[in-house]
Amino acid sequence: MYLYYTVGFVLLVVLVGIVVYLITARSYKSSETVANSYDEWTQDGILEFYWGEHIHLGHYGSPPQRKDFLKAKSDFVHEMVKWGGLDKLPRGTTILDVGCGIGGSSRILAKDYGFEVTGITISPKQVQRAQELTPEGVTARFQIDDALALSFPDNSFDVVWSIEAGPHMPDQAKYAQEMIRVLKPGGILVVADWNQRDDRQKPLNFWEKPVMRQLLDQWSHPSFSSIEGFSEQIAETGLVEGEVVTADWTQETLPSWLESIWQGIIRPQGIIRFGFSGFIKSLREVPTLLLMRIGFGSGLCRFGMFRAVKSNSVTQSKVISTNEVVKA
Repeated sequence: MYLYYTVGFVLLVVLVGIVVYLITARSYKSSETVANSYDEWTQDGILEFYWGEHIHLGHYGSPPQRKDFLKAKSDFVHEMVKWGGLDKLPRGTTILDVGCGIGGSSRILAKDYGFEVTGITISPKQVQRAQELTPEGVTARFQIDDALALSFPDNSFDVVWSIEAGPHMPDQAKYAQEMIRVLKPGGILVVADWNQRDDRQKPLNFWEKPVMRQLLDQWSHPSFSSIEGFSEQIAETGLVEGEVVTADWTQETLPSWLESIWQGIIRPQGIIRFGFSGFIKSLREVPTLLLMRIGFGSGLCRFGMFRAVKSNSVTQSKVISTNEVVKA
């Protein structure tokens, strides 16, 4: 009889947990929703404690190999630099980091490559924390700005760089337009993003729709573009020279999702540091991390890479897809 009561209690707790998870979703309502979410995550310090300075996935190689969780994240930045051909650019190159988080990528670009980096985010707390983490002499500065209405004039930067910011954009075409607008002629756009499978080619099925709905609602995402769709939107700005090059890094980044959960298990000191409320808050993210692993592992989601060069004149662009490293 005791066993039945125990099982019943556990099932009740699980059911209540699921209900609470669903009714407390952080669905996108406006850019303020996104800013508030990142302010909260930054202020309590839990995300930084487990994920370090990089609030993005790691790169585990192809095929993926065992790797330290935080090293994989910094490796991602270096792999993206090489893929985009930015390692061939001179010191002093100006870069706009769109959706810079707390500045992890910006600092690597500044310290390791000598670039002049401006990081932007709509979260005031992220700007504050990025500034605190940036040593004097590192050529990276940070400010509040809206990626859909950038405060910079046309032709301002040699490179525009963005990692995993696209899903927070309610207007993907405007996102592409603004990034290309502030590039100098001949400048390079390099973007890494979470993407949905192109449902124009294969519509979402009965189980994929609710999974995608949770991936949007739980982390303040208005929509995921597809790799094909966003590359078309970049080309349709009419400001791109030649081809928009894309690649799929799903396999290279896939271990990140389960590794994120594993960090909470192998680093129990987080419970001591953040207390019971912090433990509950961290535990609440586990279902979304598992759904992300399911989505990216099943082909529902893909990790897209995008590279484009701004033209010196308005031209009609082509779109191609490749998994080869871009040769600058």
